[in-house]
Amino acid sequence: MSLLDSAKRIYLIGLKGAGMTALAQFLQARGQTVWGSDTPEKFFTDEVLKRSQIEVREGFAAAHLDRAIDLVIRSTAYGDDNIEVRAAQEKKLPIITYPEALGELTRQYKSLAVAGSHGKTTTAALLAHVLQTAGLAPSALVGSEVTQFKGNALIGAGELFVFEADEYQNKFQYYSPQSIILTSLDWDHPDFYKTPAAYEAAFVEFLKKLPADGLVVACYDDDNVKQAVAAANLKPEQVVTYGLTTGYWQLGRMWLEEGRWHFSVNQGEDYAGAFYWRLIGGHNVANALAVMACARRLGVDLEVIRQALMSFEGIKRRFEIKGKLNNQAILVDDYAHHPAEIVATLKAARAFYPYKNIRVVFHPHTFSRTEALLADFAASFAEADEVIVLDIYSSAREQSGGVSSADLVAEIKQRQPKVEYRPTVAAATDYLSETMGRSDLVITMGAGDVWKVGEELIKKFGLVTGSEF
Repeated sequence: MSLLDSAKRIYLIGLKGAGMTALAQFLQARGQTVWGSDTPEKFFTDEVLKRSQIEVREGFAAAHLDRAIDLVIRSTAYGDDNIEVRAAQEKKLPIITYPEALGELTRQYKSLAVAGSHGKTTTAALLAHVLQTAGLAPSALVGSEVTQFKGNALIGAGELFVFEADEYQNKFQYYSPQSIILTSLDWDHPDFYKTPAAYEAAFVEFLKKLPADGLVVACYDDDNVKQAVAAANLKPEQVVTYGLTTGYWQLGRMWLEEGRWHFSVNQGEDYAGAFYWRLIGGHNVANALAVMACARRLGVDLEVIRQALMSFEGIKRRFEIKGKLNNQAILVDDYAHHPAEIVATLKAARAFYPYKNIRVVFHPHTFSRTEALLADFAASFAEADEVIVLDIYSSAREQSGGVSSADLVAEIKQRQPKVEYRPTVAAATDYLSETMGRSDLVITMGAGDVWKVGEELIKKFGLVTGSEF
């Protein structure tokens, strides 16, 4: 029996992180007692933890570890310099990291990893929902709150385990997948992967971990994905391809009808049918194709997949339509924090709301990412009518760097004239309060706490009820 299985009382340092919250829900459902700590900052997970009745202590203190504890799990955001990590070491308590704990779970199930630079959370949530609809009782850990799960974990009695395989800090080394969905490969996390080649090499090594009967479902629209699959030297029968323009599972066409995104799908030379759902954008259709390909290999009927797509309610912070404010502006919240994600989200927004004045409130996430991809960020807002930039969100991993939001604003101004630098949530909220109108679509965008701008606008203006958006 592993340490994770035998521990009855588990303390989590960095409990509010999405993965840590999902893990805590999962362990609690197995009958283990879980609680932990994190910063006082508010995240979407605060509400999830409250609903799950999982105790979280705000702030870090050695005294928090005075209760009986069998195991400490720490987020990789907190190392030996954290006062609680040091206290646990002094008490000689067993300590493992989140990816080590997740890695142990992947060895206990038939694990389905969702990897890639973009689309992991939506794809993982949708795959778990499809498998659940098919009666396969999967378990899943997802990186954001899934509306139908009422949290970001799903606990089932079946053998399948869906999880997001985060590449940051090479967490891949801990995971043991049976199958992998590989959605995309765009250089990211430059604070850890110093070059695109180093980044891509981590994915190649992850693919090589597949067992002889393992499977990769790979997006062949992405040349980097193709190269990674080729470099992993997998057998042809281990690879299933998909894409909007390339692959065995391939988009036929997409269209909007009665406020829903419809799309047809070809499976090789055969027509797989037409589908519709409430998510928007070609990037999400690609995610759906990945799930179809994976689910069909697991024996799920296409009609079950169709029904699951129709009933999928989406996840928090992925083009989440918050509603129409009483001043008639529409408010959307989105997690896009990489240039490729911004481009995809704004293209989808422009297609869905062709006549709206699109105003993006962007929160750059980490200094190293902003600096390394500065030109790409500046070019990614082409579909926006206005960009409002907050100060860089440093997160636990970085507190300073060689770039500022003012630098990003200057770069964006070379491409489009309407750019505002509003450093704080309060400043952005005040500016929008004074300038919003009925023609506006306001998108709060980024991995930081930019969503608070939307919450403040809702408090100030209120939402129209009973309207279609």
